[in-house]
Amino acid sequence: MQDTETNRLPDGMPTLRVMPMPADANIHGDVFGGWIMSQVDIAGAIPAVRRANGRVGTVAVNSFLFKQPVFVGDLLSFYARIIKTGTTSVTVTVEVYAERNRLQAEIVKVTEATLTYVKVGDDRRPLALPALDKLRD
Repeated sequence: MQDTETNRLPDGMPTLRVMPMPADANIHGDVFGGWIMSQVDIAGAIPAVRRANGRVGTVAVNSFLFKQPVFVGDLLSFYARIIKTGTTSVTVTVEVYAERNRLQAEIVKVTEATLTYVKVGDDRRPLALPALDKLRD
């Protein structure tokens, strides 16, 4: 595993913060990768929904890297930002940092991912993204 200790969180507000509980982990206290993936999808959808000004669907997980394990009791901070937009799609990068409960001074980057979402209507068919000047405040 890569050395990913940072000792500080990135600047700005995280998109999502959550603490995994025992039900999210195996008997050794290691959090399931699938649980982390679902939280990354939720965090990535937040800026995508804002940019689309409505419903989006996840169409691709372009990359997903687990850099360090996540443990029950870690406080996870998810930082999501849009890196690309298309006619109907929004691509988001998500970085996840853990504040280790055991040593509060230890902050490590545990996951990074890139996901693509598509704006969809009520019929779940793709729709064009609104122009930036048409977005609500």
